[in-house]
Amino acid sequence: MNRLAIIVLNWNGSDDAIECIESLTKQTLKPTIIVVDNNSSDNSVSVFEKYISIHKREDITLIKNPRNLGFAGGINTGLVYARKQGFEYIGVLNPDAIADKEWCQALVDELSSHPKCGITTGILQRRNSKTLDTTGDFYTTWGLPGPRNRDEPIKNAPNKTGEVFGATGGGAIYRAAMFDDIDMFDEDFFMYYEDVDLSFRAQLAGWKVRFTPKAIAYHKVGASSKKVPGLAVYNTFKNLPLVFIKNVPGKLFWYIGLRFFLTYWLIFASAFRHGNGWPAFKGILASIIRKPAAYHKRWSIQKNRKVSVNYIRSIIHDGPLPNQTGLLKFKRFFRIK
Repeated sequence: MNRLAIIVLNWNGSDDAIECIESLTKQTLKPTIIVVDNNSSDNSVSVFEKYISIHKREDITLIKNPRNLGFAGGINTGLVYARKQGFEYIGVLNPDAIADKEWCQALVDELSSHPKCGITTGILQRRNSKTLDTTGDFYTTWGLPGPRNRDEPIKNAPNKTGEVFGATGGGAIYRAAMFDDIDMFDEDFFMYYEDVDLSFRAQLAGWKVRFTPKAIAYHKVGASSKKVPGLAVYNTFKNLPLVFIKNVPGKLFWYIGLRFFLTYWLIFASAFRHGNGWPAFKGILASIIRKPAAYHKRWSIQKNRKVSVNYIRSIIHDGPLPNQTGLLKFKRFFRIK
């Protein structure tokens, strides 16, 4: 069986992607590299073809999507190919990230030594080498996800392995067998929070998510989303309700739901004040359109839940997170269990 493949998804960013690919070719555990181009409008495809030809990289496969499928659909293109090729582990690394040479080995070691683990992630830090981007994901009792250790100094990074709620899609490796159980990324998300949704589904199905500090990558934050104004706002308002509807178990639905209702409209008000009211409003409409499908998916996800509600509650952060300052003033109105 082929052991490891890493998917690099590109959209109009071949310069960054080549740097990312170069870092993967220097890994101590050599992966097969699957480059998925998401219908770039620049010369990305020719850049990749030239790179593969000049360097005679038989370990790189280039897949050209006929249209932009977003992060979820683009990564799924690579996942479908990798699963057909029989890879045991399949990873994702953002095209604007570069991996330390031990990144692949550290994540695979963590996966292979914990049979119930379906996802591993590590330290994703800013390119300035001073601050952290994420060391895994939270999901909070306020219905908001958030990255662990975001914007904290490097010294605050956890130094021990352990279980976390979720892993960023910017840098993680997955056990291929997990996708047979819970399916791949939900393409209704397009981009933003599809990784939180996948981690939540994994946890509900009994797959653990683990962190290891030995896997380090360096990230340019928001390099893709900044190319299209309003894209992040639109997808945030579209996708947050979908994560909640699909994954929060019934016994926690109203407990978290009341906080989430308040949270959602508070951040809408904030978006409106900052001139992002229109993309936020469009995101709300897009979410409403997708809610029937989300409830249908919920039925299947909750039916196949293999862990207790108490376990799910134990891995959900009480919140709000430190950077969610607007919510802290409301916390006293809700009794945190």
